[in-house]
Amino acid sequence: MFDALTKKLGDVFRNIRGRGKITEDNVRDAMRGVRTALLEADVNIEVAKTFCDACVEKAIGMQVIDTLRPEQVIVKAVHDELVALMGPVDPRIPFVSDPPTIILMAGLQGSGKTTTCGKLARYCMQRGKKPLLVAADLKRPAAIDQLEVIGGQLEIPVYTERDHQNPVRVCRNAIRAARQQDRDVVILDTAGRLAIDDELMEEISQVAQSTQPHQVYLVLDAMTGQDAVNTAKSFDQRLEIDAVILTKFDSDTRGGAALSVKHVTGKPLKFIGVGEKLDALEEFHPERIAGRILGMGDVVSLVEKAQEHLDVEQTAKAQERMARGTFGLDDFLVQMESVRKMGPVKSLMKMIPGLGGMLGDVDIPDEELSRIRGIVHSMTPKERRNPDLIEASRRRRIARGAGVEPQEVSSLVKTFTRMRDAMKQLSGMNMFQRMAATKAMAQGGLMEGAVPKLNPGAMKFDPRKRDRKNKRRKRR
Repeated sequence: MFDALTKKLGDVFRNIRGRGKITEDNVRDAMRGVRTALLEADVNIEVAKTFCDACVEKAIGMQVIDTLRPEQVIVKAVHDELVALMGPVDPRIPFVSDPPTIILMAGLQGSGKTTTCGKLARYCMQRGKKPLLVAADLKRPAAIDQLEVIGGQLEIPVYTERDHQNPVRVCRNAIRAARQQDRDVVILDTAGRLAIDDELMEEISQVAQSTQPHQVYLVLDAMTGQDAVNTAKSFDQRLEIDAVILTKFDSDTRGGAALSVKHVTGKPLKFIGVGEKLDALEEFHPERIAGRILGMGDVVSLVEKAQEHLDVEQTAKAQERMARGTFGLDDFLVQMESVRKMGPVKSLMKMIPGLGGMLGDVDIPDEELSRIRGIVHSMTPKERRNPDLIEASRRRRIARGAGVEPQEVSSLVKTFTRMRDAMKQLSGMNMFQRMAATKAMAQGGLMEGAVPKLNPGAMKFDPRKRDRKNKRRKRR
């Protein structure tokens, strides 16, 4: 998300880099570019105007010291106003002291509401809660089945009443069952609806009046842009929503809804969905998102992801072997798979200050990782520990076992050797030396092709192809 906005803002800041000092004229020139970038990102026009006026006032009023360049002053002003525009937000769920905490989930059809119910249940479980999912979507075919599948994946109960078509009754009975089963969070998955559907809007209003939920969350699709903001206003008039959850946050490169919803509706954006898996729900932190938009990275979120997905002991051992120069391909594969659990590599790169912009669109698709795994598993333990042993005949044998071409094995070995030597060098540096060295490596092309582009036709191992090659070789 925000890729296009980040690029356009970067262009604006670069254009004023050569100015000698901050003046009102060059601030206003920069803000015209910022306003255009915001409008192209589908930000509400009134939001864009108010935002830019506030940035101009802040930048002109800032005390400029000699060590700051003009673009740094503008970036500071834009960052502060972005945080103010999207916040303040308390991402925590206010669990009640007398359980269960009742959370009503509302949203349009196709917004990803049912999946988000599962993600929110997992979020509650991580905080020591015992959630109960309630299948109150009685309109959409297979909605109950979908929620039961999600509950099975999370190993939490799902309350259903297939014989009744009254969602108010189902929700009331579910809350009663939650108290009997000692479940301290109840998540009501109501039917998706159209904002113009008065009958369904009245139905969800009755559910809210009957259950008296402690929190009402509106699930919106980020891909709908300003329509999502207008939908939030319509729902708030009927339900008095407490917060918004924005789904498909990783798919929308514009980001207008995220920047506009708080200002237009007065309701905070509390969570963002960053993928289809049940662990792909993040708390919304305005200051972190502002850092990502401006290319400053988001180290805090990166550390949180690492703490959740990485094995600390395993990582420490790998770093120790790296420092000794004994880091092998088995370690390399384990680390790649661990990082992959944290999310797309492209997204992780953007959380590292300064690195995302240098590496551009570097990513590791799942199929690439599968092919790399096939190559490594076709090696002997000795070859994995010491890839320098792999010469021409070994490359051909490994390629036959993995169903790839020999040059792809060679590409992987060269990439690994280059990265291993670079990491060994970095392990002996302090933080500032590492940052300088990383920048030099990126500019020098060391990181280009860090993940070999393997032959797409060799995605799967084909034993028949291997046997045919062996027969031809024997005949020769």
